[in-house]
Amino acid sequence: MNMKGKEMLGKGRTRSDTTPLLGKHKQQHQQPHPKNRFHSSPSACSHSISSPLFLEMAAAISSASSSPTSHCNVFLGVDVGTGLFDEEGKLLGSASSPIQIWKEGDCIEQSSTDIWHAVCSAVKAACSLAKIDGEQVKGIGFAATCSLVAVDADGSPVTVSWSGDSRRNIIVWMDHRAVKQAEKINSCNSPVLQYCGGSVSPEMQPPKLLWVKENLQESWSMVFRWMDLSDWLSYRATGDDTRSLCTTVCKWTYLGHAHMQHINEKDSRDMEACGWDDDFWEEIGLGDLVEGHHAKIGRSVAFPGHALGSGITPTAAKELGLVAGTPVGTSLIDAHAGGVGVMESLPEKENDNEAICHRMVLVCGTSTCHMAVSRDKLFIPGVWGPFWSAMIPEYWLTEGGQSATGALLDYIIESHVASPRLANHAASQKTSLFQLLNNILESMMRELQCPFIAALTEDTHVLPDFHGNRSPIADPKAKGVVFGLTLDPSEQQLARLYLAAVQAIAYGTRHIVEHCNANGHKIDTLLACGGLSKNALFIQEHADIIGCPIILPRESESVLLGAAILGAVAAKKYTCLSEAMKALNAAGQVIHPSTDSRVKKYHDSKYRIFRELYQQQLSQRSIMAQALA
Repeated sequence: MNMKGKEMLGKGRTRSDTTPLLGKHKQQHQQPHPKNRFHSSPSACSHSISSPLFLEMAAAISSASSSPTSHCNVFLGVDVGTGLFDEEGKLLGSASSPIQIWKEGDCIEQSSTDIWHAVCSAVKAACSLAKIDGEQVKGIGFAATCSLVAVDADGSPVTVSWSGDSRRNIIVWMDHRAVKQAEKINSCNSPVLQYCGGSVSPEMQPPKLLWVKENLQESWSMVFRWMDLSDWLSYRATGDDTRSLCTTVCKWTYLGHAHMQHINEKDSRDMEACGWDDDFWEEIGLGDLVEGHHAKIGRSVAFPGHALGSGITPTAAKELGLVAGTPVGTSLIDAHAGGVGVMESLPEKENDNEAICHRMVLVCGTSTCHMAVSRDKLFIPGVWGPFWSAMIPEYWLTEGGQSATGALLDYIIESHVASPRLANHAASQKTSLFQLLNNILESMMRELQCPFIAALTEDTHVLPDFHGNRSPIADPKAKGVVFGLTLDPSEQQLARLYLAAVQAIAYGTRHIVEHCNANGHKIDTLLACGGLSKNALFIQEHADIIGCPIILPRESESVLLGAAILGAVAAKKYTCLSEAMKALNAAGQVIHPSTDSRVKKYHDSKYRIFRELYQQQLSQRSIMAQALA
C-alpha cells in the first residue's frame, strides 16, 4: 500500500521479499521501522501493513506514567507501518504484518482479503505490545495508498487481473496499465481536469476504471462498489459506505468545493455527494457509474475524521479484538495522513492561520508526495489540485509528486554489479545500505579532496523519471537518464551513482517548488517525513538544492500519527482536524541549507543540466517518431 510501499531505509532494514505467498502474518515488536519497499523481482512479494496506537491520557496529569493504564484513552491509526503514541504524540511501540503483492509488467495488484487479515493481525499485535485492552481504544482512523478496490454486492472480491484470480481485486496506485485510457480521458478536455493539474494521471481512478470496463467485461458487470483502499478499510470496519473528501477529490475527480456551503462544524458532515460531474463520466464512457446516485463510486462524502455510521460493527470488532461501536473516522490517503501528522510540526507554534500556507510537506518513500495548502484555489499546470478540503478542511490542497524516489534509489543500487558485495558489507557491519553508502561518500570526499560531498557527481547526472514524470511536467511517458556511466565496478562508483540519484530527486522537488511558487504559492519552509527523511544525506542535499530549511518531525512516523488523529477527531476529543494537528504535531531537528556559496553555484549548474536532460529527451523522442512515421 505506500502502503505506497512508501518508506524505506535500504536493504539492511527490510524483510525478505522472496516468499511468493504468505500463509501466516508475522508480527514485529520493535522500534518504528520503514515500510517495506516494493520490489520488481518476484511476481508476488510482501509488503507490510501495520496499526499504530495513539495513546492519550484521559486527564492532563503531569505525573502520569508513559506506560498505558486502565484509565487511559487510546486512539488507533491503521496504515502500513505501526506506531503507538502517548498523549504528546510520542511514539511508544509498533507492530506490523506482511501483505502480498503481484507484479506483471505494468500491472500491480493486491488482495483486500489479505490486507484485512493483516490489519486484524497488526491491531491485535499492537494492542498486545502496548498492554492495551480493546475497551481502551476510543477511536480509529485508516490511511492507505490510493489503490482501487473492487467488490461485489456481498462485499466479496472481484478480480481486476488478467489472471482471473479473484484474490487480486486491487489495482495498486503505482500500476500504469491505464496510460492509454488516461490519454483518452485527457483528450476530452472536461472542466473537471482543471482541478487535477489539467490532466488525469494513470495513477488516478478514472483511467483504471475505464481499463477494467474495456478489458474485463465480466468483472465490470460484477462489481457493486469501486472504492479507494482507505475508504474500503473504513467500510469493512463499519459497514458505512461514506467516502472521504480526500480520496474522492484527489483521485476520482470529485469536486470538493461543492461542499463549501456545508463547512459549519455544527452541520452534518455526512452529506449526499454533490460534487460528481455526470457529464464527465458520460463523456469518457463510464456513464453507468452515475446510476443509482453514484452508488458504485460514492453516494455520500465526508470530511476526513468524520465519525462513520455506528462505529465498528460487531463482526469487525471481533476480528480486530476491539469493542463494537468504537468510533471510526473517515479516512485519508496515506501521504495526506503524513501531511496531517507533520504540517504543524514547528519549533515554535504560530497563531497566524496564513503561516501554514508557506509550508510544503514532503512525504518521502517509494514515491514522494509534495503537499501544500492555500486559502485561495491555485491552478498550477502539471500539479494535482487545487483540491478543496482534501487534507485540511477549508484549505485548498496542491499536490505535487515524484512517482519513483525510494524505488529509484533501490533500482540504482540493486542493478549495479557491486550491490551484492555492498549488501554483505552492510550486513557484517549491522548497518543499512544507505548508511554504508553515505560513509563511503564521506571517505571519497576526503581521499579525493573534494570541497564538499556533492562535488563527487561532477561528471554524473541523473534524470529520475524512471516511472514517468508526475509533476510538474505530467508526462507518464518520460524516461530516466543516467549520464556519465563507466566500466568501474567498484562500490565507490555505485556510491557516486547513488549520490547523483539523490541529487536528481532533490532537483525534481526544486522544480516542483519553483513551479508552485511561480503560480501563486509562497513556499519557504519544507517539512519531511517518511523513510527517506531518516537519511541524513538525502535531507541535506534537498536543503542545499532547494535553498529552504527542512523541519523533521519529532516522531518520524508521521503517516501513522496522522491516521491516529482521525480516530481522535471521530471520538470528539478534538473539534476538528486542525485543532488535533496543532496539539499533537511536534518538531524535531531542523536542517538548514549550506552557507557555502560554492555549494549553491554547483547545484545551480547541475540543476540547469537536469532541466536540459528532459528537453533533450523530447527532441530525441521527436526524431525517432519521425523515423518511424
